[in-house]
Amino acid sequence: MDRKNVTSVTEFILLGLSTQLKTQTALFGVFLICYLITLLGNFLIVLLSKVDPRLDTPMYFFLSNLSFLDICYTSSIIPKMLVNFLAKRKSISFPGCAAQMFIHLALGGTECYLLMVMAYDRYVAICSPLHYTNIMNKSVCIQLATGSWLGGILNSMVHTVLALQLPYCGPNVINHFFCEVPAVIELACKDISTNKTVIFMCAIVVVMIPFFLILITYIRILSAILKIRSAEGRKKAFSTCASHLIVVTLFYGTIIFMYMRPGSSTHSDQDKMSTLFYSVVTPMLNPIIYSLRNKDVKEALIKLMMNKASAQ
Repeated sequence: MDRKNVTSVTEFILLGLSTQLKTQTALFGVFLICYLITLLGNFLIVLLSKVDPRLDTPMYFFLSNLSFLDICYTSSIIPKMLVNFLAKRKSISFPGCAAQMFIHLALGGTECYLLMVMAYDRYVAICSPLHYTNIMNKSVCIQLATGSWLGGILNSMVHTVLALQLPYCGPNVINHFFCEVPAVIELACKDISTNKTVIFMCAIVVVMIPFFLILITYIRILSAILKIRSAEGRKKAFSTCASHLIVVTLFYGTIIFMYMRPGSSTHSDQDKMSTLFYSVVTPMLNPIIYSLRNKDVKEALIKLMMNKASAQ
């Protein structure tokens, strides 16, 4: 039987971010802190949006979806990273690698769509304020959020199925800190040009189209804001969009660099840093960006802390 038609690999070895023991120990501490901050910050936003009536709006419904997504997003990567920092053998089973590929890609695609939906929500709020409650009713919000999740899952299924159909007969060393699809398929003992083409084409649908729609949306939002006569009104309108713009810039900037390169075949340290930024750093910064710039979130947090203190 032809060896190249058989998958003989049962596990993969992850090279990670460093091979130096002292550096790995330091990285363990850094990423543990990042993970705890991510969990705490995003959990607080989910909690506040549920317990505070003032945050029962479409904007915070989508923000709580984003926070829940970011909790899952980082949890698909960081726990295994932390184990590998301290382990002598930095391995992951073939099924575990497949699961990590699917979950990470599904959540990443969902975030692309969800950020686009959040931009549309701000567009309706600023450009059609009188019709906002009718357009962005609860049913529509649920449908938009559900569509974002389904879109991300469908995209991930395509890539994961194609990746798993490839034969892996060795070597089994992944030059990455987790099982990301482009890094894994490089180890296949078969031509992967089709997979690369599919990755690039799907990136256009999942990444570039939402990104350009967000740009068009904010151009129209900016045009509407400039027409507001009151300086205070313009400031208030822009403040509701500023946090989202920062998050979009951070997330899309690095993910476009990673996935919109059809000729790329190597995974350098620069690629690892790019992936690290949108997979770990951005989910940690999201709740900080939204809470520090958002008066309602800060007031809701203060109210929750005061209620906890009075209950004791």
